[in-house]
Amino acid sequence: MGVIEKYRDRLPVTASTPALTLGEGNTPLIRSERLSAKLGVELYFKFEGANPTGSFKDRGMVVAVAKAVEEGAQGIVCASTGNTAASCAAYAARAGIPAVVLHPAGAIAAAKQAQARAVGARVLEVRGSFDDALRSCQELAGRSSFALVNSVNPYRIEGQKTAAFEVIEQLGRVPDVLALPYGGGGNTVAYAKGFAEAGASLRIVSSQAAERAVTLASAIRIAEPAHLDEVAELVGEGRVEVVTVSDDEITDAWLEVASLEGVFCEPSSAAGVAALAHVELGPGSTVVCVLTGHGLKDTGAIEALTPATTVVEPTLDAILAEVANA
Repeated sequence: MGVIEKYRDRLPVTASTPALTLGEGNTPLIRSERLSAKLGVELYFKFEGANPTGSFKDRGMVVAVAKAVEEGAQGIVCASTGNTAASCAAYAARAGIPAVVLHPAGAIAAAKQAQARAVGARVLEVRGSFDDALRSCQELAGRSSFALVNSVNPYRIEGQKTAAFEVIEQLGRVPDVLALPYGGGGNTVAYAKGFAEAGASLRIVSSQAAERAVTLASAIRIAEPAHLDEVAELVGEGRVEVVTVSDDEITDAWLEVASLEGVFCEPSSAAGVAALAHVELGPGSTVVCVLTGHGLKDTGAIEALTPATTVVEPTLDAILAEVANA
Protein backbone atom coordinates (compact mmCIF):
# COMPACT_ATOMS: atom_id res chain seq x y z
CA MET A 1 0.00 0.00 0.00
CA GLY A 2 1.44 3.35 -1.03
CA VAL A 3 1.21 6.78 0.57
CA ILE A 4 -2.02 7.83 -1.15
CA GLU A 5 -4.00 4.81 -0.04
CA LYS A 6 -2.51 4.55 3.45
CA TYR A 7 -3.03 8.21 4.31
CA ARG A 8 -5.98 9.04 2.09
CA ASP A 9 -7.90 10.62 4.97
CA ARG A 10 -4.99 12.97 5.72
CA LEU A 11 -4.21 14.04 2.14
CA PRO A 12 -5.97 16.44 -0.26
CA VAL A 13 -7.11 13.64 -2.56
CA THR A 14 -10.55 12.79 -3.90
CA ALA A 15 -12.30 9.77 -5.32
CA SER A 16 -11.03 10.95 -8.72
CA THR A 17 -7.38 10.98 -7.68
CA PRO A 18 -5.55 8.02 -9.23
CA ALA A 19 -4.21 5.57 -6.64
CA LEU A 20 -0.74 5.95 -8.13
CA THR A 21 2.05 4.10 -6.33
CA LEU A 22 5.44 2.45 -6.69
CA GLY A 23 5.28 1.23 -3.09
CA GLU A 24 6.62 4.42 -1.51
CA GLY A 25 6.56 5.05 2.23
CA ASN A 26 6.83 2.64 5.16
CA THR A 27 10.60 3.14 5.22
CA PRO A 28 12.58 1.65 8.11
CA LEU A 29 13.32 3.39 11.39
CA ILE A 30 16.71 1.96 12.34
CA ARG A 31 17.98 2.18 15.91
CA SER A 32 21.58 3.32 16.17
CA GLU A 33 23.86 1.25 18.36
CA ARG A 34 27.28 2.89 18.49
CA LEU A 35 26.34 6.51 17.82
CA SER A 36 23.60 6.32 20.45
CA ALA A 37 26.23 5.38 23.01
CA LYS A 38 28.64 8.04 21.76
CA LEU A 39 26.04 10.82 21.98
CA GLY A 40 24.32 9.60 25.14
CA VAL A 41 20.92 9.56 23.45
CA GLU A 42 18.52 7.07 21.91
CA LEU A 43 19.24 7.70 18.24
CA TYR A 44 17.26 6.41 15.27
CA PHE A 45 17.69 6.78 11.52
CA LYS A 46 14.59 7.26 9.36
CA PHE A 47 16.05 5.73 6.20
CA GLU A 48 14.21 7.34 3.32
CA GLY A 49 16.71 5.82 0.91
CA ALA A 50 14.47 2.73 1.01
CA ASN A 51 11.83 4.49 -1.11
CA PRO A 52 11.38 3.20 -4.70
CA THR A 53 13.75 5.67 -6.39
CA GLY A 54 16.05 5.84 -3.38
CA SER A 55 15.02 9.12 -1.74
CA PHE A 56 12.36 10.88 0.32
CA LYS A 57 11.14 12.70 -2.80
CA ASP A 58 8.87 9.79 -3.71
CA ARG A 59 6.42 10.57 -0.90
CA GLY A 60 5.54 13.99 -2.26
CA MET A 61 6.03 13.17 -5.91
CA VAL A 62 3.40 10.44 -5.96
CA VAL A 63 0.79 12.89 -4.67
CA ALA A 64 1.89 15.71 -6.98
CA VAL A 65 1.84 13.50 -10.08
CA ALA A 66 -1.49 11.87 -9.16
CA LYS A 67 -3.07 15.31 -8.70
CA ALA A 68 -1.54 16.53 -11.97
CA VAL A 69 -3.17 13.62 -13.79
CA GLU A 70 -6.46 14.26 -12.00
CA GLU A 71 -6.35 17.91 -13.02
CA GLY A 72 -5.68 17.12 -16.69
CA ALA A 73 -1.97 17.95 -17.05
CA GLN A 74 -0.41 16.60 -20.21
CA GLY A 75 2.98 16.16 -18.58
CA ILE A 76 5.17 17.26 -15.67
CA VAL A 77 8.33 19.33 -15.35
CA CYS A 78 10.87 19.85 -12.58
CA ALA A 79 14.23 21.42 -11.78
CA SER A 80 16.53 19.21 -9.80
CA THR A 81 19.89 18.60 -8.18
CA GLY A 82 19.19 14.90 -8.71
CA ASN A 83 16.70 13.16 -6.45
CA THR A 84 13.68 15.12 -7.65
CA ALA A 85 14.66 14.31 -11.23
CA ALA A 86 14.74 10.56 -10.56
CA SER A 87 11.44 10.62 -8.69
CA CYS A 88 9.66 12.89 -11.17
CA ALA A 89 10.73 10.70 -14.08
CA ALA A 90 9.72 7.44 -12.41
CA TYR A 91 6.24 8.54 -11.36
CA ALA A 92 5.59 10.17 -14.74
CA ALA A 93 6.45 6.86 -16.40
CA ARG A 94 4.19 5.03 -13.97
CA ALA A 95 1.34 7.45 -14.73
CA GLY A 96 1.94 7.26 -18.48
CA ILE A 97 2.73 10.94 -19.02
CA PRO A 98 5.93 12.66 -20.24
CA ALA A 99 8.43 14.32 -17.91
CA VAL A 100 10.88 17.13 -18.58
CA VAL A 101 13.81 17.52 -16.17
CA LEU A 102 16.13 20.52 -16.02
CA HIS A 103 19.29 20.44 -13.95
CA PRO A 104 22.44 22.56 -13.63
CA ALA A 105 25.05 21.39 -16.13
CA GLY A 106 27.63 19.13 -14.51
CA ALA A 107 26.09 19.47 -11.06
CA ILE A 108 24.08 16.28 -10.72
CA ALA A 109 25.30 12.89 -9.53
CA ALA A 110 25.59 10.50 -12.48
CA ALA A 111 23.41 7.83 -10.84
CA LYS A 112 20.53 10.25 -10.40
CA GLN A 113 20.69 11.44 -14.00
CA ALA A 114 20.83 7.81 -15.09
CA GLN A 115 17.61 7.06 -13.23
CA ALA A 116 15.77 9.87 -14.98
CA ARG A 117 17.10 8.91 -18.40
CA ALA A 118 16.41 5.20 -17.92
CA VAL A 119 12.67 5.70 -17.46
CA GLY A 120 12.33 8.01 -20.45
CA ALA A 121 12.38 11.57 -19.12
CA ARG A 122 13.62 14.39 -21.35
CA VAL A 123 16.68 15.53 -19.42
CA LEU A 124 18.09 18.97 -20.19
CA GLU A 125 21.24 20.47 -18.68
CA VAL A 126 21.00 24.19 -17.99
CA ARG A 127 24.02 26.49 -18.26
CA GLY A 128 23.39 27.97 -14.85
CA SER A 129 22.38 27.18 -11.28
CA PHE A 130 19.54 25.18 -9.80
CA ASP A 131 17.70 28.45 -9.29
CA ASP A 132 18.05 29.27 -13.00
CA ALA A 133 16.65 25.82 -13.84
CA LEU A 134 13.71 26.30 -11.48
CA ARG A 135 12.82 29.67 -12.97
CA SER A 136 12.84 28.11 -16.43
CA CYS A 137 10.56 25.30 -15.23
CA GLN A 138 8.13 27.78 -13.72
CA GLU A 139 8.01 29.64 -17.03
CA LEU A 140 7.39 26.42 -18.96
CA ALA A 141 4.61 25.38 -16.61
CA GLY A 142 3.05 28.83 -16.92
CA ARG A 143 2.92 28.61 -20.70
CA SER A 144 1.93 24.99 -21.22
CA SER A 145 -0.18 22.14 -19.90
CA PHE A 146 2.80 20.74 -17.99
CA ALA A 147 2.48 20.74 -14.20
CA LEU A 148 5.44 21.90 -12.10
CA VAL A 149 6.25 19.23 -9.50
CA ASN A 150 9.04 20.88 -7.50
CA SER A 151 8.36 21.34 -3.79
CA VAL A 152 6.76 24.73 -4.48
CA ASN A 153 3.86 22.52 -5.59
CA PRO A 154 1.82 22.17 -2.35
CA TYR A 155 0.96 18.56 -3.10
CA ARG A 156 4.63 17.68 -2.70
CA ILE A 157 4.59 18.99 0.87
CA GLU A 158 1.37 17.11 1.57
CA GLY A 159 2.90 13.81 0.51
CA GLN A 160 6.17 14.39 2.33
CA LYS A 161 4.43 15.16 5.62
CA THR A 162 3.45 11.48 5.84
CA ALA A 163 6.98 10.67 7.02
CA ALA A 164 6.20 12.48 10.28
CA PHE A 165 3.16 10.25 10.78
CA GLU A 166 5.34 7.17 10.18
CA VAL A 167 7.99 8.26 12.67
CA ILE A 168 5.36 8.47 15.42
CA GLU A 169 3.75 5.18 14.38
CA GLN A 170 7.04 3.28 14.24
CA LEU A 171 8.52 4.78 17.39
CA GLY A 172 5.30 4.51 19.34
CA ARG A 173 5.76 8.06 20.60
CA VAL A 174 6.91 11.51 19.53
CA PRO A 175 10.72 11.92 19.46
CA ASP A 176 12.31 14.73 21.42
CA VAL A 177 14.37 15.87 18.42
CA LEU A 178 14.17 15.35 14.67
CA ALA A 179 17.16 16.40 12.55
CA LEU A 180 17.27 16.56 8.76
CA PRO A 181 19.14 18.20 5.87
CA TYR A 182 18.11 21.66 4.63
CA GLY A 183 18.44 22.21 0.91
CA GLY A 184 15.34 23.83 -0.55
CA GLY A 185 13.55 23.62 2.78
CA GLY A 186 10.51 21.72 1.55
CA ASN A 187 11.15 18.69 3.72
CA THR A 188 11.57 20.86 6.82
CA VAL A 189 8.22 22.49 6.08
CA ALA A 190 6.64 19.09 5.43
CA TYR A 191 7.83 17.50 8.68
CA ALA A 192 6.70 20.55 10.65
CA LYS A 193 3.28 20.30 9.00
CA GLY A 194 3.00 16.57 9.61
CA PHE A 195 3.93 16.75 13.27
CA ALA A 196 1.59 19.71 13.80
CA GLU A 197 -1.31 17.80 12.23
CA ALA A 198 -0.51 14.88 14.53
CA GLY A 199 -0.62 17.23 17.53
CA ALA A 200 3.05 16.57 18.25
CA SER A 201 5.49 19.03 19.80
CA LEU A 202 9.25 18.50 19.36
CA ARG A 203 12.49 20.18 18.31
CA ILE A 204 13.14 20.12 14.56
CA VAL A 205 16.76 20.76 13.62
CA SER A 206 17.28 21.72 9.97
CA SER A 207 20.91 21.42 8.86
CA GLN A 208 22.33 23.43 5.96
CA ALA A 209 25.76 23.37 4.33
CA ALA A 210 28.02 26.32 5.13
CA GLU A 211 28.85 26.72 1.44
CA ARG A 212 25.41 26.14 -0.03
CA ALA A 213 26.26 26.90 -3.66
CA VAL A 214 29.32 24.65 -3.87
CA THR A 215 28.92 22.04 -1.12
CA LEU A 216 30.05 18.49 -1.90
CA ALA A 217 26.60 17.41 -0.65
CA SER A 218 25.05 17.80 -4.10
CA ALA A 219 21.47 17.09 -3.03
CA ILE A 220 21.43 20.23 -0.86
CA ARG A 221 23.52 22.37 -3.22
CA ILE A 222 20.87 25.09 -3.47
CA ALA A 223 21.94 28.71 -3.06
CA GLU A 224 18.42 30.14 -2.86
CA PRO A 225 16.07 27.84 -0.88
CA ALA A 226 12.57 27.87 -2.37
CA HIS A 227 11.07 27.62 1.12
CA LEU A 228 13.36 30.14 2.80
CA ASP A 229 10.52 32.35 4.04
CA GLU A 230 8.50 29.42 5.37
CA VAL A 231 11.48 27.98 7.22
CA ALA A 232 12.24 31.43 8.64
CA GLU A 233 8.66 31.66 9.87
CA LEU A 234 8.97 28.26 11.57
CA VAL A 235 12.20 29.43 13.19
CA GLY A 236 10.45 32.57 14.40
CA GLU A 237 7.69 30.45 15.92
CA GLY A 238 10.28 28.37 17.77
CA ARG A 239 9.32 25.20 15.90
CA VAL A 240 12.53 24.83 13.87
CA GLU A 241 16.16 25.68 14.51
CA VAL A 242 18.59 26.00 11.60
CA VAL A 243 22.16 24.76 12.08
CA THR A 244 25.02 25.37 9.67
CA VAL A 245 27.60 22.62 9.18
CA SER A 246 30.80 22.40 7.16
CA ASP A 247 31.48 19.91 4.39
CA ASP A 248 34.07 18.24 6.62
CA GLU A 249 31.41 17.73 9.30
CA ILE A 250 28.98 16.31 6.75
CA THR A 251 31.64 13.95 5.45
CA ASP A 252 32.65 12.78 8.92
CA ALA A 253 29.02 12.11 9.86
CA TRP A 254 28.43 10.23 6.60
CA LEU A 255 31.45 8.01 7.17
CA GLU A 256 30.41 7.33 10.78
CA VAL A 257 26.86 6.35 9.85
CA ALA A 258 28.22 3.92 7.29
CA SER A 259 31.19 2.47 9.17
CA LEU A 260 29.70 2.40 12.68
CA GLU A 261 26.10 1.55 11.84
CA GLY A 262 26.22 -0.15 8.43
CA VAL A 263 23.76 2.32 6.92
CA PHE A 264 24.82 3.65 3.50
CA CYS A 265 23.30 7.03 2.71
CA GLU A 266 24.38 9.77 0.32
CA PRO A 267 26.59 12.46 1.90
CA SER A 268 23.89 15.15 2.02
CA SER A 269 21.69 12.79 4.03
CA ALA A 270 24.16 12.93 6.89
CA ALA A 271 23.82 16.69 7.36
CA GLY A 272 21.23 16.14 10.08
CA VAL A 273 23.57 13.78 11.91
CA ALA A 274 26.37 16.36 11.66
CA ALA A 275 24.08 18.98 13.20
CA LEU A 276 23.76 17.01 16.44
CA ALA A 277 27.22 18.19 17.50
CA HIS A 278 25.89 21.78 17.44
CA VAL A 279 22.78 21.35 19.59
CA GLU A 280 22.29 20.51 23.24
CA LEU A 281 20.78 17.06 23.65
CA GLY A 282 19.28 15.94 26.92
CA PRO A 283 20.82 12.70 28.25
CA GLY A 284 18.74 9.74 27.13
CA SER A 285 16.55 11.85 24.84
CA THR A 286 15.04 10.28 21.73
CA VAL A 287 16.51 11.66 18.51
CA VAL A 288 15.52 10.78 14.93
CA CYS A 289 17.81 11.72 12.04
CA VAL A 290 16.26 11.63 8.59
CA LEU A 291 18.59 10.04 6.04
CA THR A 292 17.05 11.42 2.88
CA GLY A 293 18.72 9.36 0.15
CA HIS A 294 20.48 6.05 -0.50
CA GLY A 295 24.26 5.98 -0.83
CA LEU A 296 24.01 4.50 -4.33
CA LYS A 297 22.61 7.86 -5.45
CA ASP A 298 26.07 9.45 -5.27
CA THR A 299 28.76 6.83 -5.72
CA GLY A 300 31.19 9.47 -6.92
CA ALA A 301 31.55 10.46 -3.29
CA ILE A 302 33.04 7.05 -2.53
CA GLU A 303 35.93 7.66 -4.91
CA ALA A 304 36.62 11.06 -3.39
CA LEU A 305 36.13 10.31 0.29
CA THR A 306 37.20 6.73 0.97
CA PRO A 307 40.47 4.80 0.48
CA ALA A 308 40.98 3.15 -2.88
CA THR A 309 40.79 -0.61 -3.25
CA THR A 310 44.04 -2.61 -3.34
CA VAL A 311 45.01 -5.22 -5.91
CA VAL A 312 46.69 -8.29 -4.35
CA GLU A 313 47.96 -11.67 -5.45
CA PRO A 314 45.48 -14.50 -4.85
CA THR A 315 47.58 -16.03 -2.06
CA LEU A 316 46.86 -16.28 1.63
CA ASP A 317 50.15 -14.62 2.58
CA ALA A 318 49.49 -11.61 0.35
CA ILE A 319 45.95 -11.24 1.65
CA LEU A 320 47.00 -11.56 5.31
CA ALA A 321 49.75 -8.99 4.75
CA GLU A 322 47.22 -6.46 3.44
CA VAL A 323 44.76 -7.22 6.25
CA ALA A 324 47.52 -6.66 8.81
CA ASN A 325 48.32 -3.29 7.25
CA ALA A 326 44.72 -2.09 7.33
